[in-house]
Amino acid sequence: MVTAIVLLNVEHSKVNDVAEKLAAMDGISEVYSVGGRFDLVALIRVAANEDLADLVTNHMRSLPGIEDTETMIAFRAYSKHDLESMFSIGMEN
Repeated sequence: MVTAIVLLNVEHSKVNDVAEKLAAMDGISEVYSVGGRFDLVALIRVAANEDLADLVTNHMRSLPGIEDTETMIAFRAYSKHDLESMFSIGMEN
């Protein structure tokens, strides 16, 4: 499983609309509206790097209102929860 955090700058009038559309996309597990340098944070969990590339470049970046993104790929997860099994339900190898 590949986990990534995507930081997004969005036109201010479209933040809610973009957040809802992102949250509905397969592979995006959570979307947060945040304060600070960025407007939204999206957590992505997909099976492979190719899925991540497709989701970010072909689906996310095509949404009207997104001005800029910064994608961070997680190398390792530190959690008291078994994230791998939680997010792999229904994923085929």
